[in-house]
Amino acid sequence: MFKVIQNATNRLDIEMSGRLDAVEMTTALDELVSKSKNIENGKMLYEIIDFHLPSLGAIGIEFSRLPSMFGLMKKFDRAAVLTDKTWLKKVSEFEGALYPGLEIKAFNRDQKVEAEAWLSS
Repeated sequence: MFKVIQNATNRLDIEMSGRLDAVEMTTALDELVSKSKNIENGKMLYEIIDFHLPSLGAIGIEFSRLPSMFGLMKKFDRAAVLTDKTWLKKVSEFEGALYPGLEIKAFNRDQKVEAEAWLSS
């Protein structure tokens, strides 16, 4: 499951759980692009509830859209990632280095209040 919720004019909340296949990845990325259309200086709260590696087809879809994803990420200044997996925290924060102008900080899932405060600061 991948849900994109517009929380405010410049904020998206994303929830991900389970394993994404190619169809779900396509739908998720389309929804992310659509809901990000008018965002400037955006914030993103990304909650990873139960992570499973995506299918090979889903990874292929994601790689095929990398150029448009780089453009989309320019709309955001900050992203907070909520996860209880240490390796996902490290990967998320490393990913922030790949997107100039986007700061990504990882938090435990029980630190939502702290993540919200960081996004607002």
